Amino acid sequence: MKHVWWTDSAVIGRSLPLPPGREMLEDPPLLLAAFSLGLVLLMLLLFQQYRGWIFLGWNELILQPIYNMLMGDSKEHRILRYVLQHAVAGDPQSVLDTIDSYCSQKEWAMHVGYKKGQIVDTVVREQCPSVLLELGAYCGYSAVRMARLLPPGGRLITIEVNPDYAAITQQMLNFAGLQDKVTVVIGASQDIIPQLKKKYDVDTLDMVFLDHWKKWYLPDTLLLEECGLLRKGTVLLADNVIFPGTPDFLEHVRSSSRFECTHFSSYLEYSQLVDGLEKAVYMGMGSPARP
Repeated sequence: MKHVWWTDSAVIGRSLPLPPGREMLEDPPLLLAAFSLGLVLLMLLLFQQYRGWIFLGWNELILQPIYNMLMGDSKEHRILRYVLQHAVAGDPQSVLDTIDSYCSQKEWAMHVGYKKGQIVDTVVREQCPSVLLELGAYCGYSAVRMARLLPPGGRLITIEVNPDYAAITQQMLNFAGLQDKVTVVIGASQDIIPQLKKKYDVDTLDMVFLDHWKKWYLPDTLLLEECGLLRKGTVLLADNVIFPGTPDFLEHVRSSSRFECTHFSSYLEYSQLVDGLEKAVYMGMGSPARP
């Protein structure tokens, strides 16, 4: 059987249009390239938006458990051991430098770090606090940093909810020779703050350094005010207000007439991730409303 092909002279020499959707199917490599480019752009966007959390997750949830399993102890104990082996006893600056060296070269840790630490130093020197409260001690880095700058007779009370961290902080302070200037209190901030006046002989605070759980920045600020621990001129210095971030705390102090705020832009400890500290000076309950 023969097949007979019919042609239309009107269309000889030119191609007939393809059915709708057929054009894309005719060139799969182009479609794949477009899809791949879109996927790469999406991944870059997500990485840029969440790179801080990726950084923390990689260090805290992946690397740290591996090191803990291989070495049989915790990162915090490794930091303490490194300080005891390499720093100079009785020299607070040597302790700080040794911690910074370990955390920038070996294992990342959530100390305030040397970049933001310089901002902390400036505020402490300006305020010259006689009574300084720290919320969140971790391994004692910021306690050593601030206590070394206290005036004669000045004291620091640092509250740490984790007993292991509190014990490491105490050993760090003892090694730095600052144990007489610092009281390490174990417990939750919301439980200890109401006890400060009677149990720890605090009238009012000259300065408060907030560096504990970010969700507690605002509740603890309100509690400090409620307990009468803030006076006109008390400085609140809050770390990590950009990352991981404390939006409710920032909104409160920046919008309240009771605080005068200054922001110090910096970087997350031992990284290039943008972070910052917020300095909020308490102006008193009767401060005039902002225009």
